[in-house]
Amino acid sequence: MSSTSEESTDTVVDEREDGPSRGTRLKVWWYNHIRQYSYSGCVVALLFLWASATPSLLPRGWFFQGAVSGGSAAIGYGVGTFLTWLARFMVSRTERWPVPTWKWWSGLGFVGLAGTAFMMYWFAHWQDELRDLMGVEHLTWTAYPLVVIVALIVFAILMSIGQAWGAGLKWLVRKLNAFAPPRVSAVVGAAIVVVLTIFIVNGVFANYAMRALNSTFSAANNETKADSAPPTSTLRSGGPGSLVTWNSLGREGRVFVSRGPTVQQLSAFNGTPAVEPIRAYAGLDSAPNVNAAADLAVKELERTNAFSRKVIAVGGTTGSGWINKSMVDSLEYMYNGNVATVSIQYSYLPSWLSFIVDKERARQAGIAIFEAVSEKVRAIPEAQRPKLVVFGESLGSFSGEASFGSIPTIAARTDGALFSGPTFNNQLWLDTTDNRDAGSPEVKPIFHNGKQVRFIADQNDLTRPTPDWPGNRIVYLQHASDPITWWNPDLAFSEPDWLTEPRGSDVLGATTWIPIVSFLQLSADMAVSVNVPDGHGHHYLSAVPYAWASILQPPGWTVEKTQKLEPLLTRD
Repeated sequence: MSSTSEESTDTVVDEREDGPSRGTRLKVWWYNHIRQYSYSGCVVALLFLWASATPSLLPRGWFFQGAVSGGSAAIGYGVGTFLTWLARFMVSRTERWPVPTWKWWSGLGFVGLAGTAFMMYWFAHWQDELRDLMGVEHLTWTAYPLVVIVALIVFAILMSIGQAWGAGLKWLVRKLNAFAPPRVSAVVGAAIVVVLTIFIVNGVFANYAMRALNSTFSAANNETKADSAPPTSTLRSGGPGSLVTWNSLGREGRVFVSRGPTVQQLSAFNGTPAVEPIRAYAGLDSAPNVNAAADLAVKELERTNAFSRKVIAVGGTTGSGWINKSMVDSLEYMYNGNVATVSIQYSYLPSWLSFIVDKERARQAGIAIFEAVSEKVRAIPEAQRPKLVVFGESLGSFSGEASFGSIPTIAARTDGALFSGPTFNNQLWLDTTDNRDAGSPEVKPIFHNGKQVRFIADQNDLTRPTPDWPGNRIVYLQHASDPITWWNPDLAFSEPDWLTEPRGSDVLGATTWIPIVSFLQLSADMAVSVNVPDGHGHHYLSAVPYAWASILQPPGWTVEKTQKLEPLLTRD
């Protein structure tokens, strides 16, 4: 592409008495405004904008798609501008490249409009295909112009921030030019601005943001859901005789102890008299730290005589203290109530935020509660010990596996484990996946021929690679379309195996890795990861009872009972 300087044509002013002509006024406006933007930056911004409309793992609504598109375009503009500067720097050119004429800008505008309309058509096609695959309603026609509007707004905001950043850098470089050569000033100025930016973002913005988030979600933590009420049983934390108060349990803790199958429901299901399940919980406001909370939760177990039960289940929670109720209810049905479940809360934040900023507390909480319970179980004579199992979903799976360094360690220290929706922070899951048997895909790996651990997307995978499964069993339940599982910072610049290998059953063949853009797409997908039906995204339910039945093989339990139980379960 060639271009010419506009110095002579763009500054011409019609000297007629009635003033400049309309055409001249438009050219002057273009010269004063449009030319300040990088042409190559706008070209790359368009490419990134179009790329953002390609499918990722989950259906996206107009707002999140607009945010992704606007952010992608802004990053594309920055990339294009940087590459232009780099090319000029590499050839030691001191002057800026000639400014493209208004014809080039008009051509880019036409191509941009036509290309965006074309990509919106394909975006609609891919969205419909993905929504049909997952059983989600199609977008209405109004969603598509809203995508463009949101994208423009986000792009404008980010561009304004970027221009302010650039103006600050230029001002600093001009000041430094009085003391140092221009190139030294540029390097030093850029370093100062980058360091200040990191300091402001990490030190100021991050602190204020975290305070605001903690304030917002701590207020939510103090709320009580309409169908939650203080327990009347002494076998529930927050009830009569409990060492923790109802209010200290937090919103999700109050849900946990106030729900679950009743003795009557358990007895009717199993056809034999049931015992009341024990549920022990310590909230973030129940103790000063996670170690104290774990000790308090174990005292709750001792108070309720929980260590005489058939099963002790240690649950890892998400940041807000949430537990997938189907994991607990399934165990209580399978053992006719002869189960004690214990867990602690360590944060106010929801899972998708906690797993980015709160993972250390999740790790500490997981270690504290499991080690405290395990110590008590080991003190019981072996013939009288209850089965000890561990479970968790999302960041709860990270917390749940924190006490173990390897799959054999889990098998040796527990009687079974069930983790669903693992995150990229799950080091044990990551190590096991990376060291999977040759030929098995990342979305459904096989490790050591499935001897101790199975990775499943649904119950049909439990016999994969072989029905034989000796010893204690561990299951990772994960969907190929779960952005919580497959999101990783490396995604910005490295293509993952799950896109180079055969796709999962609910991932479109048109899904393609695009540097930076794919990272933004999955980041947006995380915020809507549970807004899809069971079996997709971060929605885990129907496979849970099949997994527990396979892990523990409860006496007298049958496949027919699992099928009967499945429709009775809920996540919340």
